[in-house]
Amino acid sequence: MDAQSRGRADEIDPADQWVLNPRTGNYELQLDHSPAQAQASVAAPRRAPSDQAPRQAGRRGAPAPGAPAAPSPSPAVPGPRRGDGPPGGGRRGGRSRKDGGGRKKKVLVITGATLAFLLVGGSVAAYLYYEHLNGNLNVTDVGDAGTSGGFKKDQAFNILVIGTDKRSGEGNEGYGDSGSVGHADTTILFHVSKDRSNATALSIPRDLITNVPSCPTKQPDGTTKNIPGERGVRFNTSLGQAGRDPGCTMRTVKEITGIQIDHFMMADFNAVKNLSTAVGGVPVCVEKAVDDEDSKLKLSAGEHRLEGEQALAFVRTRHAFGNESDLDRIKTQQQFLGSMMREMKSKQTLTSPKKFFSLAEAATKSLSVDSGIGSIDKLTDLAGELKDIDLKNITFTTLPVLDNPAEKVKATVVVNPAQADPLLQMIRGDVSLTEVEQKEQAAKDAADAANAEEKNKQDALLQGNRAPAKDVRVDIYNGGGPAGSASGTLTWLQNTKGVSKASNRGNAPAKVPTTQLEYAPNQADQARALADMMGLPASALKPGTADASAKTPMKLTLGADFKGAGVSQTAPQKAPEGVQRVEADKAICAK
Repeated sequence: MDAQSRGRADEIDPADQWVLNPRTGNYELQLDHSPAQAQASVAAPRRAPSDQAPRQAGRRGAPAPGAPAAPSPSPAVPGPRRGDGPPGGGRRGGRSRKDGGGRKKKVLVITGATLAFLLVGGSVAAYLYYEHLNGNLNVTDVGDAGTSGGFKKDQAFNILVIGTDKRSGEGNEGYGDSGSVGHADTTILFHVSKDRSNATALSIPRDLITNVPSCPTKQPDGTTKNIPGERGVRFNTSLGQAGRDPGCTMRTVKEITGIQIDHFMMADFNAVKNLSTAVGGVPVCVEKAVDDEDSKLKLSAGEHRLEGEQALAFVRTRHAFGNESDLDRIKTQQQFLGSMMREMKSKQTLTSPKKFFSLAEAATKSLSVDSGIGSIDKLTDLAGELKDIDLKNITFTTLPVLDNPAEKVKATVVVNPAQADPLLQMIRGDVSLTEVEQKEQAAKDAADAANAEEKNKQDALLQGNRAPAKDVRVDIYNGGGPAGSASGTLTWLQNTKGVSKASNRGNAPAKVPTTQLEYAPNQADQARALADMMGLPASALKPGTADASAKTPMKLTLGADFKGAGVSQTAPQKAPEGVQRVEADKAICAK
């Protein structure tokens, strides 16, 4: 029940329905118990239309016929409100000066998030408006491509943010390729750390040559269709092509990065236009004047505040900056996203109920999500996990790539393993790319240097022969890792590493902060072999003093630092040289 449905949108300012509660400091939507208003929309007109004036006759306090009409009170929003007196009595709207013990209300506080992919900021909405926002969301069932149970508060999680090139929506048909099914034009893997102190946003080039795995997709009639995979194709065809849904893109990203994607958020051209307008424009800076005929972007050198069509042109342009490639467009998009995030978290946005209203409306109308986060309740929970991350601890980077060596005319790219492997290992290992985190790591390294002798002694445990996988005997205990860690590690060791003499012993007697491998001196070859397989650091090795019998197994206890079977415990602590990155709190001029 929005303003548009009643044909009176021009009369309505939704922000006028919100009143500051001096006791809490929050803006609240006023609710009225009047039966006559029970069917009214949440966004009621501020003033009664002139054709309703005659209805005032006969009410207490109404002017006599022929007398000047008194200003009509603003119609109330549905719901009871304490302190209401008789119509027209006391203060305007019948509300007494005192709160009368507080108003009955149903409200929703929506806080924290990011641009088109997350609802940054905070807002308050009445129950009916809450249901209205739920109705705005487009929800897709991606099956086992994501995490059906939402996300766990004590674990890192990964959201795939997808911007499509679908030209749906008013005014978008003129951007060329009007018949596009909506490919993965802009894709960002958003990794949120376990302790919620930082996040990494990894852009994946649309022109990356990769393999798209086979993908089961839910059809409108409830059936599942399996779309065959393809080898050696552009990454952007993982969505839209042959009917692929966002779950197919999630599976493709997992194959490229080795990172399990928990959820997706997808938006089209309208998201950029609507969200940039909702926040009152996004500040950008360009080093030189721009006049791009293709994107229709025309800017003088210097700073600008862009919204609507101009904002969309800025993130779409390929010819205005750098070497006119998609890789340079990615940098421009990252700068724009960082600026929008700063704008959404600004004091002006946080204290403006009108902006909150517009932002919530624009974001939910522009958003498609998976069923794991497919409601305002779940998105609010998600936003709560993100709201305290400082923007200086959110780092944008791009998957390192090289020109495709198979092409004479360079149009596509392939992964650069020398830089990509350690970068992806850092993300899988939940290591931040921010300078703040690196400074903390440097301090830790300095402390480690003071104990160099002990460290060298520990590292020596990894020096020596390795036993064959078939000779490795080990009992596996879960001492603080995610649920199912012991069984998952057992399956992984047996099926992928050939360790047939491993056993799952369930939960350890006590939890441990870090993973430990206890072994006898005569099992050192086995311990080194297992450490190699699992990526265990030397500090995880705990040698005993007495030899063990031939059939006695080692004891592996998975600690709170355990990320999952096959995830190395020795992730690099510093990004490789040459990897592009920029923190979200920094304003950078496009050039």
